[in-house]
Amino acid sequence: MRQMSMNGSQPRPLESDWEWQFNAACKGMATDIFFYSERERGPRRARREKIAKSICSKCPVIKECREQALKLAEPYGIWGGLTEEERLSILNKKSQVNLIAG
Repeated sequence: MRQMSMNGSQPRPLESDWEWQFNAACKGMATDIFFYSERERGPRRARREKIAKSICSKCPVIKECREQALKLAEPYGIWGGLTEEERLSILNKKSQVNLIAG
């Protein structure tokens, strides 16, 4: 297996950018609670999202998680208590505000 090497033009990961994850309520949980499969639809997906959001609602780092997911435009999963669609809506609104202000 070939390993990727960091080249000088890429930013190095900073511990302060991700160390909040150590305190996440979801740490160590199965990722399928937070990510859907292509076959998952309707009530089953809504039930899983409700469970994931319930875990997020009690998380001490929900704000950091949400901010990072929005900053990186995370395309999949529940992050910071938000679904993909909810994050996209927030990002679209921010883009519209920036266009109007700009």
